[in-house]
Amino acid sequence: MNEVKEQTGNPRVLVIMPAWNEEEAIANSIADLRAKMPWVDLVVINDGSTDRTSQVAKDSGAFVIDLPYNMGVGAAMRTGYKYARRMDYDVALQMDADGQHLPEYINVLIEGLNRADIVIGSRFAESDTYKVTGPRKWAMHMLSFMFTRISGEKFTDVTSGFRACNRKGINQYCEFFPAEYLGDTIDSTVMAIRSGCKVIQVPVEMRERQGGVPSSSPLKSAVYLVRSFFSFGISMTRKKTAEESY
Repeated sequence: MNEVKEQTGNPRVLVIMPAWNEEEAIANSIADLRAKMPWVDLVVINDGSTDRTSQVAKDSGAFVIDLPYNMGVGAAMRTGYKYARRMDYDVALQMDADGQHLPEYINVLIEGLNRADIVIGSRFAESDTYKVTGPRKWAMHMLSFMFTRISGEKFTDVTSGFRACNRKGINQYCEFFPAEYLGDTIDSTVMAIRSGCKVIQVPVEMRERQGGVPSSSPLKSAVYLVRSFFSFGISMTRKKTAEESY
């Protein structure tokens, strides 16, 4: 396992912010990140937005990579991780553009990398302020149980998109980061564990999205439940990536 430098040793940290039609929230998200964590670098991956997301992000001072059309969050994140590897970053950290993820917890994620290769920020490890109900809640409970079984680590929020990885994790994601729905959280995490990466969770707080259209509804939650288990099952049958590449 690669150990991350202490903050006093100036690790190079890249925040990867995938964005699709987030013009309403992304300026505030970037401003919040800059105000609280001015020492990290930021790349916004504009995933073929049809609104002004790209221009708003650029006007906010972010470096933006524009994808030619909407390719999905998995493809956007793989682009971000490949950029992190090409630019030789020590740490890559995923953060949503809608304002749910709080920059003040970035140091908590980075500290966790001294014990693991990938660290997931859990909304439910110690907090009861973030509520999920219905099929989505059932899926999260079952997935947490299954991830705990295959990894030996306790998980409560495996679908959280607020996560950080070290160089080994960056390499793993560059080689295997699915473009499929839920591949960015479930499939990518299963494959990382199966390929020899140590994955843990740390407690964080989150807030409701600060703009745009919420992705949840009763129908979408039911679909989420089915797709979650399908994604887990598929990822358990995929061929593992070679550990020698690390």
